[in-house]
Amino acid sequence: MSAGGNNEDRRKHAPPEGPASAGPYRRHPIHLPPLGNRDRAIIIFVTVCTAGRRRILDWPRSHEVIIVSWRAAESWLVGRYVILPDHVHFFCAPNDFDPPPLERWMQFWKSTVSRNLGEPAGTVWQRHFWDRQLRRGESYDGKWEYVRKNPVRHGLVSKPEDWPYQGVLNELRW
Repeated sequence: MSAGGNNEDRRKHAPPEGPASAGPYRRHPIHLPPLGNRDRAIIIFVTVCTAGRRRILDWPRSHEVIIVSWRAAESWLVGRYVILPDHVHFFCAPNDFDPPPLERWMQFWKSTVSRNLGEPAGTVWQRHFWDRQLRRGESYDGKWEYVRKNPVRHGLVSKPEDWPYQGVLNELRW
């Protein structure tokens, strides 16, 4: 066997083949810079998960620490959000005309949350996150409906308004 491993090992770790796999193979999401437009707001929908999908976020202390961290990381503003046991959905927008890249802002508040929860670095959050820039006001409203119903879909409450770990920090206007 060669130093690079045998063909069977390579096939196990290769990207899927066929039409469904068209395009580049990625192990993590790509983060495109927000596209500005003079007459349209920039609003980004973000999902971030805990490392190993640990169920550590659905208690008052976590909620408080996340909110305080978002407020301290003021270069981006968080609008509507829902914090679930193992992941967070939220909408954010740049707070000025030249914000730091979303990845850097995410890294800042995630590390602040970890530190304030007393957890070692890298044990609270997955390294990567998912983001999508919204294109229309209807997208914002539609995504919000999906997000606020998440606790019901996960069997945590019977009505979305009963979930205590959600809210609006800033009104993000389209």
